[in-house]
Amino acid sequence: MANPGSSSKKVLGVFSLAMINVIAVDSLRSLPATAHFGFAVVFYYIAAGLLFFIPSSLIAAELATTWPKTGGIYVWAKNAFSKETAFLLVSLQWIYNVCWYPTILSLMAAILAYCIKPELAHSTAYMFLTISAMFWGILGINCLGLKYSSYLTSFSAVVGTLIPIGLVIILGSIWFLTGHQSQISFSLKSFLPDLNHIGTLAFFTSVLFSLMGMEMSAVHAQEVKNPRSDYPKALLISALLILASFILASLAIAVVVPVQKLSVVSGLLEAYQLFFNSFHMKWMMPVLAVLMICGGAGGVSAWLLGPVKALLVASQDGLIPKSLAKLNRFNAPYRLILLQGVVFMVLTSAFLFMPTVSAGFWLLSDLASQISLIFYCGLFIVAIRLRYSHPEAHRPFQVPFGQHGMWLCGISGIACCLFTILAGFLPPPGISLGSLVRFESFLIIGLIFACSFPLLISKAFYRSE
Repeated sequence: MANPGSSSKKVLGVFSLAMINVIAVDSLRSLPATAHFGFAVVFYYIAAGLLFFIPSSLIAAELATTWPKTGGIYVWAKNAFSKETAFLLVSLQWIYNVCWYPTILSLMAAILAYCIKPELAHSTAYMFLTISAMFWGILGINCLGLKYSSYLTSFSAVVGTLIPIGLVIILGSIWFLTGHQSQISFSLKSFLPDLNHIGTLAFFTSVLFSLMGMEMSAVHAQEVKNPRSDYPKALLISALLILASFILASLAIAVVVPVQKLSVVSGLLEAYQLFFNSFHMKWMMPVLAVLMICGGAGGVSAWLLGPVKALLVASQDGLIPKSLAKLNRFNAPYRLILLQGVVFMVLTSAFLFMPTVSAGFWLLSDLASQISLIFYCGLFIVAIRLRYSHPEAHRPFQVPFGQHGMWLCGISGIACCLFTILAGFLPPPGISLGSLVRFESFLIIGLIFACSFPLLISKAFYRSE
């Protein structure tokens, strides 16, 4: 079989690449959770930006421009260590994305419920059925190949994510400047973390998870018109848009919705409803619903093909059955995509077994966050290793300050990830999770499975080659 992506056309430029980053990272899903911090969300995003987001973006730019080949993390880790290590990391990326899909789709399902029958947003059965139908529709589009999925991504990045986020920022600013009551205070005390309520640190997983994904677009390297110059430009544009939008949008929700009533699933809709009722704009709710559904669909679409294409590269090394890597006439790995759908259905059933929709949402969000943090620890280690194992490689873009800069980015990123993994085991305030033992056991078992299963699979199939 030909190398994945060998017949692909150069269809992605700076704008398309920046929009893929924006739609992959800039998500409406995390805003209600990060709004729980109030004014302190600014502190948390600045800290996460300095310790994690900027380091991971710089590293992604260096790796993507030095090894501009389809496969992303698989190619980088293979050069740094081994095929087995590369397969482990790309599998972690694939698994945490499958865990993430139900959370963003649950927001879309909640939006539909608000337009049809609001109480449906609290029905676990409704969530399961609606999320499943949405996912399989998006999956079908991705089976048509990158050309059609990139159209959906670029369109939904602007229409379904940037416009709704921009609108809530504008409405929140008007609300605050026109003298309406603010549910949060803006002071030095409220800016700093409240260590008296350590449980709120659980929401820091949402802050960090909301900033993940800048490396994902690297798997499309062979479809980029000029990857060595376009990647740094696209990363800079998207990084500025993402940080500004998350901070301002989280504050906009926090000023209007009391933290005691802020749902991690439907909090954004509650904020919009309060704004529209106050400003006599109720007619905007259906329009906004359509836009947000487009944004959610684009977010899932942006992530659906990325990890799958990296697994496709792994199939060339015999780490997974080659029968799974078969391409259809649109050059899409449809069997791997369908396998993703089967795993998705198993995970989505968590909504049926949790006491509330919010509990199911948080459980999958937390698991996805923790698996992704392990993945990012691996990414930072890979980047440091490549500086020493491949010093001769031509690096069109390089993390500033030489080896010291790379070590600084790597250590700060790993430390931030480890701290957030621990914070993820704290039960978040205001969400009924049922048994704490069951909640933490689910996380521990999920982490062990995510790390061990890829190693067992790769060992079994690689030995048989």
